[in-house]
Amino acid sequence: MTTTAPGRPRIEPTVLQALRSPRLLTREVLAGLVVALALIPEAIAFSIIAGVDPRVGLFSSFIMAVAIAFLGGRPAMITAATGAVALVIAPVVREYGMDYFIATVLLGGVIQIVLGLVGVAKLMRFIPRSVMVGFVNALAILIFLAQLPQLFGDGIPWLVWPLLAVGLAILYAMPRLTKAVPAPLVAIVLLTAAVVVFAWNVPTVGDQGELPESLPSLFIPNVPLTLETLQIIGPFALAMAVVGLLESLMTAKLVDDLTDTHSSKTRESLGQGAANILSGAFGGMGGCAMIGQTMINVKASGARTRISTFLAGLFLLILVLALGDVVAIIPMAALVAVMIMVCIGTFDWHSIRPATLRRMPKSETAVMLITVVATVWTHNLAIGVVLGVIAAMIMFARRVAHFVTVTRTVDAEASTAHYAVDGELFFASSNDLTTQFSYPDDPANVVIDMSRSHVWDASTVAALDAIVNKYERMGTTVTIVGLNDTASAFHGRLTGKLGAGE
Repeated sequence: MTTTAPGRPRIEPTVLQALRSPRLLTREVLAGLVVALALIPEAIAFSIIAGVDPRVGLFSSFIMAVAIAFLGGRPAMITAATGAVALVIAPVVREYGMDYFIATVLLGGVIQIVLGLVGVAKLMRFIPRSVMVGFVNALAILIFLAQLPQLFGDGIPWLVWPLLAVGLAILYAMPRLTKAVPAPLVAIVLLTAAVVVFAWNVPTVGDQGELPESLPSLFIPNVPLTLETLQIIGPFALAMAVVGLLESLMTAKLVDDLTDTHSSKTRESLGQGAANILSGAFGGMGGCAMIGQTMINVKASGARTRISTFLAGLFLLILVLALGDVVAIIPMAALVAVMIMVCIGTFDWHSIRPATLRRMPKSETAVMLITVVATVWTHNLAIGVVLGVIAAMIMFARRVAHFVTVTRTVDAEASTAHYAVDGELFFASSNDLTTQFSYPDDPANVVIDMSRSHVWDASTVAALDAIVNKYERMGTTVTIVGLNDTASAFHGRLTGKLGAGE
């Protein structure tokens, strides 16, 4: 990839360019294979969380990966069954059964398409960088915590730890020797070979659940099309849609930053909705973008096009159907090693360096920590991001509230007092505006100059009105000047006292 000009995003290789380049195509193919291997235990684990058969998660991952390769807005991003969505909709299958579960997935996909059409993706611009850093760090921690059951607990043999150490060593050293073959693939193959040759008894992929033996088929949920059904599945479908879109758009933005490229967030929203509908139509559990597998694809394997995403889904189907016996013997230690390296690569270590913490405003660090703690505590990315954004808004409002200044001068004849208001006026900064005037000490005429300020909301209009009323009760004449056209019209509409020319 090359940069077109300073300050402009890089140009990604197209699918056609990758198909014409043996080097690029090999990289995409191998990346897809590695991601497919990493998807299998994750999909099975998320199926268990959702309370459905492991085959449901595997089929969902296959369908969504293939669908998003064509429909998504972010090339090389991996979409499949995820824990975030599984947690949200798990109560449906427990309380109402599989038919209502699939109906929820279908409705969630429809809601995502509606949200995409109304432009919800544009709200991403309001997520501060400190929240984004917290989101990334929290994801890295959650991915790491998800690996711990494979390393600790009853029945975990000690051989897991040497295998993990060797896997991490391969993943660390391999990229320094050559990048022709993805290091995760090398680690998986070598550790699997060692386990088979020496007949070591360690947890394998096959221990996680039964692999499917046939293709998925259409699934039409048998639920009544009534308002009662909508009341049951509606809240879960809405939560699924919001959580899935939020995680997908945040992941897309992260990949944009990693690759220095842009992607269509609106198209991604529409693609996620369509992929969930297709997943539900074939009996899948639905999902969203997967940060761990996306990092394996983009950062560890170097993939950049939709080819890797498509092949991840295709290889997943081939592996579980045609090569299920081979996949089943892959040691979980190999996949855990890959995911731990993903955690290390995903975490923003720069954000916690002492030099960075000293240089950054304390409010920015606080927002990042709130996002991390809330996300890790609840295991819900949506809650963490929403709380982080709210914290950022509050701290921003407090910070800029002190930027408004009011300067008072009196003319030589002591007949008129001039007040110059400087700064941005909104609900947080305008609350103290009424206290910055010397009402009893001012002469009969007062001029309030607003030319160096900007009125943003009705709170400021109300504050100005209160100032005028207080002066009028004292018999003082008040003239407000310098309002721009927008602020003047705003003030005039709400108070009816000031014209555009005042």
